[in-house]
Amino acid sequence: MTIAWVFPGQGSQVVGMGRDVYAAFPAARDVFEEADATLKLPLTRLCFEGPEAELTATENVQPALLTVSTALLRAMESAAGRPLPLPRAVAGHSLGEYAALVAGGALSFAEALRLVRRRGELMAEAGAGGMAAVLGLDVETLEQVCRETNEALAEDPASISSVVVANYNAPDQLVISGATRAVEHAGRLAKQRGARRVVPLKVSAAFHSPLMRQAAEGMARAIEAATIQPLRTPLIANVTAEPLVAPGEVRRELVAQVVAPVRWIASVQRMARDGVTTFLEIGPGKVLSGLIRRIAPQAQALSIGSAAEVREVRVE
Repeated sequence: MTIAWVFPGQGSQVVGMGRDVYAAFPAARDVFEEADATLKLPLTRLCFEGPEAELTATENVQPALLTVSTALLRAMESAAGRPLPLPRAVAGHSLGEYAALVAGGALSFAEALRLVRRRGELMAEAGAGGMAAVLGLDVETLEQVCRETNEALAEDPASISSVVVANYNAPDQLVISGATRAVEHAGRLAKQRGARRVVPLKVSAAFHSPLMRQAAEGMARAIEAATIQPLRTPLIANVTAEPLVAPGEVRRELVAQVVAPVRWIASVQRMARDGVTTFLEIGPGKVLSGLIRRIAPQAQALSIGSAAEVREVRVE
């Protein structure tokens, strides 16, 4: 089997995540302890005990998810008793790209922690707009809905209007993002065009939209100062769905992905075309595995989110 490692993003978190792998594998425990020491935050306690509101704060949940995914990967290596063979590619959904870069050797865990903590702070500071999941509507129709919404609301000079497709998660699961009024307008129009459901998301801002421009500028400064090594295996980028290896390419990707859509459908299709037959989702939850089964039903998608799943998986 030809394997890709994929890492989930914000929304996969749950209070208690990582607790069993921490207890079962000293290598995972070391990751949690490094996270607490690097950020000088009780990140381990937040992961295991919450409270949920504090864990899900954008500036906390981003390093928390990175920590859990990295701990699971280290536990997999410990269970194998040797370094893991490199996958054909790595990828991550939005925030998950940072875990993918750690796995691919481009970022140290400590460097990634500092970057995602800053990313979360900048996104939280943006504090404008909203997002909504649109289920059961095709990509072309929803993109047209966004264009029509922007044109309609632009006629009102008092309106701050902008809405875009932010996450291309699966053929029938898309996410729109932008100014609150524009998202609501596009949601109503999407229902009129045949969407099965439109679900407002509990997020603090309009992620992956032009309203994140200031956050992207802040991330550009943080990323410029970061140490990034060439990847040992390609990263399939959120923004382009193309493979990246060079540090300069990674820097551009990490800035662009703050405002650009997550092209997860195209990313999975690219990995499948490149010969990937098995996707290992490394992190809490099973969101990406479910999406992959709908995008590439011929591939196998496995979730590695617990100590038991770490012990069961075979990565040869």
